[in-house]
Amino acid sequence: MASKVVDLIYWKDMERSGMVLTGLVVGLLSLFQLSIITVVSTVSLAVMCFTISVRIYYQLLHILSWGDGEHPFKSYLNLDISFSGEQADIYMQKVIVLTLSAVDGLKKLFFVGNLFDSLKFLFLLYLVTYLGDLCNGLTLIIISVIAVFSLPLFYKRHQEEVDSFVAKIQAQLDSIKDTLQRLAQGGGPPPDPTPGGAKPKPQ
Repeated sequence: MASKVVDLIYWKDMERSGMVLTGLVVGLLSLFQLSIITVVSTVSLAVMCFTISVRIYYQLLHILSWGDGEHPFKSYLNLDISFSGEQADIYMQKVIVLTLSAVDGLKKLFFVGNLFDSLKFLFLLYLVTYLGDLCNGLTLIIISVIAVFSLPLFYKRHQEEVDSFVAKIQAQLDSIKDTLQRLAQGGGPPPDPTPGGAKPKPQ
């Protein structure tokens, strides 16, 4: 299942990826005008009309001896989406571990376990308030869906340029982080790069 999702994201099958992306974006855009119940019921009705029509068509072909009578959606009906008891336990344990880890991280941020991390989180929340004024959650979901189908492919094709750019940004952020940490610890001078802290003698 995971490999099929990766194939969709990386556009291994152009037609299928395009259909999935178009369906998701159109469905989300329709939520601006219609309720989610209306959208889900309408889409389900359209899918049912299509599948029933195709099923009847193939059945007629078989009756007229123009087809082999094979079910047109046999591959989907035979698709195994079940989990064994052991697999279910493994996934449940992963969900529990991730949930507890997220709660523990939020606890440290809100109760200032690390001053610098809490300040970063405070700044992020401040930016989110401005983001909320610019767009709503549905717009962000649409942007996220488009990004999921475009950014991985873009990164794959321009990996070297992206890695170089990210490395430069990371170096700048590390420099700013070191400066802020020194200020938080009392504003001491940066560590001496020479071995043992010895200063080179002037010539």
